Amino acid sequence: MRRFAKTFGLTAETRVLDLGGAEYYWDWAGVRPWVIVANPEPRDVRPDRLEWVRADGRQLPFRDAAFDVVHCNSVLEHLPDERSREALAREIARVGRGFSVQVPNRWFPVEPHTLTPGFHFLPTRWQTRLARNFTVWGWLERPSGREARGFVESIHPLAASDLRRLFPGARIERERVLGLTKSVLAVRQQPGKVAD
Repeated sequence: MRRFAKTFGLTAETRVLDLGGAEYYWDWAGVRPWVIVANPEPRDVRPDRLEWVRADGRQLPFRDAAFDVVHCNSVLEHLPDERSREALAREIARVGRGFSVQVPNRWFPVEPHTLTPGFHFLPTRWQTRLARNFTVWGWLERPSGREARGFVESIHPLAASDLRRLFPGARIERERVLGLTKSVLAVRQQPGKVAD
């Protein structure tokens, strides 16, 4: 979050749209911009800290360029199909003068939602069978078979090439762990801002 704050020169006056976000991680930014969290599901947000709007990111209720920057962290991979991902990407580019869109890297060896090595490389029907009893997520959550199936079907891993296609002209960045690309970001600076 500090890198995000520095990249976009966040100040208390910066207007940020956080798609699918959470309140807690804004404390890590080192500065408190003006933030609206847009999410289709209710969130517990303190109104003195953030505003919350119930909205579907594929059809946002904001005017063009309404925000200095859009922050979207680990949302795209949960959309059900390519058409939905394209709609969200268009809306991000429309409402934000700048944006930072992060997704877990499809090619990272550990699947981040289940915290299990190699899980995402298996066929979906195997993932569904194994999710309940052979993943860290399954051990912690103890889901029913139906919940495990829904969970597996809600994850669609993406790669840098997917972000390039969804956000043409954006800079693609990589977050690394032990030299491996853990996640990829599509970044577009606001006009007049220069990345460090």
